[in-house]
Amino acid sequence: QVKLVESGGGLVHTGGSLRLTCWDSGRGFENVVVGWFRQPPGKEREFVASITYNSDRTYYADSVKGRFTISRDNARRTGYLQMNNLRPDDTAVYLCNYGLQTGATMVPVGSWGQGTQVTVSS
Repeated sequence: QVKLVESGGGLVHTGGSLRLTCWDSGRGFENVVVGWFRQPPGKEREFVASITYNSDRTYYADSVKGRFTISRDNARRTGYLQMNNLRPDDTAVYLCNYGLQTGATMVPVGSWGQGTQVTVSS
């Protein structure tokens, strides 16, 4: 069973960059769609990006297109979210999950971890 653990968050200034990591401590990572979500303070969780099992397709929320890049390394059972040109409204807890690609978004089916906090100061 896939079990994903996030890391890599931190505090950066506006315009800075971070790379988040999502590691499968279980098994089966190479067979699933992996996605990143985020939950800003006081708001609902929202879709950020997803990538198919063989990396042939990626999907992004409009708010992060051109700034964030999702990728994966199946041999390392690890997914990544490279975040560039960060803005204060990117501040959130970032979580990864696996699930079903539905159009331009992903429906998560796994359990949620604790996520990793990203804070962007102005």
